[in-house]
Amino acid sequence: QLTMYLNSSTHLNEENAQGAKRNTECLESLLQTPSSFQDNPLQQLQLASQEVLEKAKKSGRSKCPRCNSSRMFYCYTCFVPVETVPTKEIPTVKLPLKIDIIKHPNETDGKSTAVHAKLLAPDDVTIYKYPCIPEYAEKRHEIALIFPGPNSVSVKDIAVHLEKYSKKGVSASDDDCSREPLLKQAKIEPEEDKNPNEGISSSTSEGTRLKKIIFIDSTWNQTNKIITDERLQGLLQIELKTRKTCFWRHQKGKPDTYLSTIEAIYYFLVDYHQEILKESYKGQYDNLLFFFSFMYTLIKDAKCCAGKE
Repeated sequence: QLTMYLNSSTHLNEENAQGAKRNTECLESLLQTPSSFQDNPLQQLQLASQEVLEKAKKSGRSKCPRCNSSRMFYCYTCFVPVETVPTKEIPTVKLPLKIDIIKHPNETDGKSTAVHAKLLAPDDVTIYKYPCIPEYAEKRHEIALIFPGPNSVSVKDIAVHLEKYSKKGVSASDDDCSREPLLKQAKIEPEEDKNPNEGISSSTSEGTRLKKIIFIDSTWNQTNKIITDERLQGLLQIELKTRKTCFWRHQKGKPDTYLSTIEAIYYFLVDYHQEILKESYKGQYDNLLFFFSFMYTLIKDAKCCAGKE
C-alpha cells in the first residue's frame, strides 16, 4: 500500500514534465537515504533501532515467508514480517492486559494499522474478523470496550465501574447472548490461554479487574454494525482523552481527533499505565508505534518532496 502511495505521488505535477521528473527523482532518492525526523511529532518516542526498516525500504518489496505474497515490511494477512525484515530485529512489547481487535470485514487489510499491534505484541493481541468474535457476556466484569458514547467512562474510572459489574455478576437476562452459533466464535489467530493475572501489575488497585480491552478496527461509518452486535452489549465502554491523529489515511470529513487503531491502543495503554497501574510512564509501550512512526516519516517526507506539504 505504501508503494501505491509513492507511485501516485510522483504524478502530482504530471502536466509539468520538468516538475514531474523532479518529484520522481526526489522520491527515488528518498528510498535510498535515511528519513529525516525533523518536525516529526512522534520523534520523542523511545523506539528500538529502525535500521532494519531502512534496509528493507532500500531493497523494496519482499516475500511473505508464509504465503509468498509480495509485501513491504510485513504481511498484513499472515501477521509476520517479510523476508527482508528478520523477526529477531523487530521489538516485542509486553502488555499489561490482553487486547482483542474486531476488524470490520470491509476494512482493507493493507490500510489497517491493527496488524502493527499483532506484530509487535504477538502474545497479547488477537485479531478477529467480524462476525467471528468471542462471547464476552460471562466475563464482562473484567472486559471493557473502547468506544465513545453517552455511557462511556474515562480510563481513570475503570476500577470503580468494574467493581460494580463484579458485585452485580452476570445477569440471567444475558443468557440469550451466549447462544450464537459456534461458527461465529471462530477467530483469525488462536488465542493462547495464559494465567489471567499474568502481566497485571501488583500495584493494580483491588477494585480493578480489567483483563482484556476490545478495539474496533473500521472506519467510523462502518462501526455501527459491530457496536450494535448483541455480543458487545452490556460491556463497559471507555472513551479516550482527545488527541490528534498522525495517520496519513485520515477519514474524509472527520475531525483529526479520530485515531488510527494502533494510535488508540497506544494512547489507551499510556493512560492505563499512569491512571490505573499508578506507575510513571517511561516509554514501555512506545515500540507499538515502531512501524507507524517509520511509515509516518517516510510518507511525510514523500509529500514534502513532492511539494505537497
